[in-house]
Amino acid sequence: MTPDLFDTHAHLHFPEFADDLGAVLARARAAGVRRMITIGTDVPSSRAAVALAAREPDVWAAVGIHPHEASLADEAQLVEIERLAAAPRVVAIGETGLDFFRNLSPHDAQARAFRAQLALARRARKPVLVHCRDAHEETLAILAEMPVSETGGIMHCFSGDTAVAKRCLDLGLLISLAGPVTYPKARALPEVATLVPADRLVVETDCPYLPPQPHRGQRNEPAYLTITAARVAELRGEPLAGLAARMSENARRLFGL
Repeated sequence: MTPDLFDTHAHLHFPEFADDLGAVLARARAAGVRRMITIGTDVPSSRAAVALAAREPDVWAAVGIHPHEASLADEAQLVEIERLAAAPRVVAIGETGLDFFRNLSPHDAQARAFRAQLALARRARKPVLVHCRDAHEETLAILAEMPVSETGGIMHCFSGDTAVAKRCLDLGLLISLAGPVTYPKARALPEVATLVPADRLVVETDCPYLPPQPHRGQRNEPAYLTITAARVAELRGEPLAGLAARMSENARRLFGL
């Protein structure tokens, strides 16, 4: 029997899937991935996410402006994201947050766009999908200030240690583990996988990025979520079927599905 899996973070509308999306979705369904969220990173990709979710019965959308694109997040762009957020199959705002690793937008622009989208999430009454890379202190400070507990959300592709995980949990966030938890040099992630309570844990692919260990160097896709989920179950000493069902329930509850 295939596990009941929920890919909480994918970019299925990205160009990497333009030629074979039907086959990608078929493989996902065959692997037990019953629900997927396709995530916008700017206005055009948020529009594409909404359009894809309207066509596929097991795909929903999130709309937002990624920190890499934050310097573009003027009033008109934010108004358009808010308009898109009202579409029937949009279940979250994001991805938004801070990325001080690649620094593709100035830090002040990133913080401004992040705060604006957290406020939008509150108005829309939708959870937020938080991107955080090399910016844990600053991200957690903004999440506490806004406060994110009013909408809930997911710390996507979690990359911190157990101390950061505890702070995310205290803020009311779910923690999402992705392909890196399967890597031999996963640093603190195996410990995080065992620490997070079962009702606060979800998994994702972040496809086409960050494939799990057996597929390193390839395009990631939702079917590979089974590898990540199996590794998390192994680390926790739990059967995959039970943990997968619980993580899917956590995601359904957050997204109101």
